Amino acid sequence: MREGGLKAPVRHPIAWRDVDFTDEGKVFDELERVFDLCHGCRRCFNLCESFPRLFDLIDHSETGELDSVKKADYWSVVDACTLCDMCFMVKCPYVPPHEWDLDFPHLMLRARAVQFKNGETNPKQDRLTEMDTNGPLAVKVSGLVNWASHTGNALTRPIIEATQGIHRDADLPDFAKQTCQTRAQSEPVVINEQAPAQQRKAVIYASCFGEYNDPEIVLDTRAVLAKNGIQAEIVYPECCGMPQLEQGDVGRVAKKARTVAVALKSWVDQGYDVVVPVSSCALMLKFEWPLLEPDDENVTALAAATYDVTEYMVDIATSEGLADGLSPLVGGITVHIACHARAQNMGRQAQKLLKRIPDTKIKVIERCSGHGGSWGIMKENYESAIKVGGPVFRQAMTADSAYLVSECPLARDHILQGLERQGSGLEGAGKAFRHPVQLLARAYGL
Repeated sequence: MREGGLKAPVRHPIAWRDVDFTDEGKVFDELERVFDLCHGCRRCFNLCESFPRLFDLIDHSETGELDSVKKADYWSVVDACTLCDMCFMVKCPYVPPHEWDLDFPHLMLRARAVQFKNGETNPKQDRLTEMDTNGPLAVKVSGLVNWASHTGNALTRPIIEATQGIHRDADLPDFAKQTCQTRAQSEPVVINEQAPAQQRKAVIYASCFGEYNDPEIVLDTRAVLAKNGIQAEIVYPECCGMPQLEQGDVGRVAKKARTVAVALKSWVDQGYDVVVPVSSCALMLKFEWPLLEPDDENVTALAAATYDVTEYMVDIATSEGLADGLSPLVGGITVHIACHARAQNMGRQAQKLLKRIPDTKIKVIERCSGHGGSWGIMKENYESAIKVGGPVFRQAMTADSAYLVSECPLARDHILQGLERQGSGLEGAGKAFRHPVQLLARAYGL
């Protein structure tokens, strides 16, 4: 048997409709098989909290082997997984097509589907993930919500921690005063009809974060596309379902995939590219949705038409060439390559894109920030999230760039908070930009 191979990893469709998928006995059998293989390898010891928890359980057990670890303790390993996919993508030598057929993140997803079926999810965390319910309401009273959620608010944050389970020190993104689509209608852009890529057609999938929290990322994406000759409409049928995937509500995520694929079908059928500014959402549309609904033609077609925004801009730069007009950014850039960008298996597209900005120093950090979506802000996980992100914080502090961006906006905020906890942080204009595409817009003077 070969320990590994040079073949590309292959992921199987997620058989969430099968009765066996949430059969607790069979899930525990598979957990035992995989945990024992992980114990014998231990290459993932430094990726996240799941593996140290697993190895500590084994090392402190009676026999020093998995056979003396209580099955009930398996759940602590499951609960620590952020579904970052890094063990599958960059570490594990036993992923398919290896005969041991190990897919740790999707096994954790299956275990969480069992928890969801048994009603054992965190109701506080569940409520937080309902962005299409919470978002429109929060935007209407954004001033009040942002005041209450600010980490410096000693009056409200302890109450939020007690009632919602969110750690009082965890940074929470502000809500916008207007939704992205509302702003897009009142803020037209000028199309550069002389740009080399003007024959392209694209729509921008805003994501819930872009729609309700930070429209600037989406609007800057539209402005950069317009500068490069592309008139792109912003669309947002609903959330991609990544928050529900983290909770094991697989059936609901599959429903979202079908719904959004139908909503975007007319664009895809007309040959439009679907550009996604947030890496987690791009990962869902391109990879997770087709694994949940492999027989849905609309989902398959949408996946084939979808690009992460950094990937798309690099494709333009390579194929037609970017529009002229980029100016240097003084002070340099630190760019964090987010886990869900890496999981798209597309390479360091953010680095390639930012290198197009002339005379600008680029520092790259390619390691998990520790945030993990809604996972990292919960009271029981926050300190673990800070611990996992420690190496990233130290690299960012050493780089001391004028700008710090990430393909994951929440990861960027988490890194910034880690820097501030260590007595450092961004100053001036650098704090305003979360995403690499925003720095491209700034370099264009947009």
